[in-house]
Amino acid sequence: MNELLGRIGDRWTLRVVVTLHAQPLRFNQLRRAVDGISQQMLTRTLKTLERDGMLTRTVHPSVPPQVEYGLTPLGHSLADRGMQLGGWISDHLAEIDDHRARYDMADATQGH
Repeated sequence: MNELLGRIGDRWTLRVVVTLHAQPLRFNQLRRAVDGISQQMLTRTLKTLERDGMLTRTVHPSVPPQVEYGLTPLGHSLADRGMQLGGWISDHLAEIDDHRARYDMADATQGH
């Protein structure tokens, strides 16, 4: 369980899953949509998600072959939770920023 929580909470997994929520995407489309992810990290993340049963990899017969990644029902359920978490963050970001600023001011005045 800890391994899975760590993976879901890593820098890229939820971002990839939420990006695929609306529709399946090809590798380069996904790479452009997930700002900052390297080709190697995207490949690793996709393989892990496929292994966990959260996404499908469909190879379309063309030259060159086109590969499309889409979410399974399990992946969609994770994307739904990820979007809920993103909504919570959006709803509370200003409040959290305010708390951080007050904490940092108090910390600076106390000499920590």
